[in-house]
Amino acid sequence: MTEVKSGDKVAIHYTGTLADGTTFDSSTGRDPLEFQVGSGQIIPGLDKALPGMAVGDKKVVDVPADEAYGTRDDRAIQQVARAEVPDDIPTDLGTKLQMQSPTGQVMVVTITEVTDEHITLDANHELAGKDLTFAIELVSIG
Repeated sequence: MTEVKSGDKVAIHYTGTLADGTTFDSSTGRDPLEFQVGSGQIIPGLDKALPGMAVGDKKVVDVPADEAYGTRDDRAIQQVARAEVPDDIPTDLGTKLQMQSPTGQVMVVTITEVTDEHITLDANHELAGKDLTFAIELVSIG
């Protein structure tokens, strides 16, 4: 029986849940997720759970925040004066916008607060700081 090793291309079905049982993502009803094990294409805590699995194996993997999307970073939150935001940019709470850092990197930010004076933007991943659980099934190797 062939087992997964680093460098293998695999396909998995998965359901990701939060500590309270809320599902945040799932491959149910979609094609399985395909990636190369150990390549950094998926979160580290899930990636390192795959070696040794065989096709058809199922497991539940608890992934701490630091092996998922990292801890929340307060430096990734900034306030922008409302007057500096062009009128054609949506400013509703929860809106995701793309910004460019001074180094040219494109990042997604979420509007987390809106007042008459400022808009607060958060560049943390929405799952940063959260421990995650994944129910996975190995569909294929190769």
